[in-house]
Amino acid sequence: MNVVSALVLFLVIWFVTLLVALPIGLTTQGEAGEIVPGTPASAPVDAMIRRKLFWVTVATLAIWAAVSAFLIWGGVSVEDIDVFNRM
Repeated sequence: MNVVSALVLFLVIWFVTLLVALPIGLTTQGEAGEIVPGTPASAPVDAMIRRKLFWVTVATLAIWAAVSAFLIWGGVSVEDIDVFNRM
């Protein structure tokens, strides 16, 4: 795997992990009972973005290292996913 492939893999895993982590621990204005005029009741009170970005990056590093090791050291090859026996 070259550097560009590794970076793309990292970014894809990071964005997917971020989308999973965003709603975790979220308190909406409707749940808190403090709705700011002009915002919907589903708007977050405190989204904790910095904290979530840190933990998403840590989790992504662990997932990326495992997936990269699996791909680099032969866990899967093109012949393994060739379902039509064309190789």
